[in-house]
Amino acid sequence: MEWILQLDFPGAAELRHQLDRTRVVALWGSDSVSVDLRVMGDVPSAPIPNGVVPVTCVTVGESGELIGEIIIWTEAGLLSGLEYAWYGDEPPTSLPEKDRILIP
Repeated sequence: MEWILQLDFPGAAELRHQLDRTRVVALWGSDSVSVDLRVMGDVPSAPIPNGVVPVTCVTVGESGELIGEIIIWTEAGLLSGLEYAWYGDEPPTSLPEKDRILIP
């Protein structure tokens, strides 16, 4: 998330400040790499609407083919979820390496 949140968009600075206080609180499923997040303590909220952070992040395979996307969710201006949506039949078993994340 640090890699993605380095981009400049409204609310990015506040979300970056939340990273050190963000904890994984649940998996989306037993085999899922997508997680629910909770920001611990008192931190400034980002001035953005609930939902998806306004950044497009696709993931690519070894041959450069599109294999998925990373989606960051917020609620009340706080980080609330990290989703790895994949394209294909087999779900990913781990989050992609930083060099496999493209921000067009």
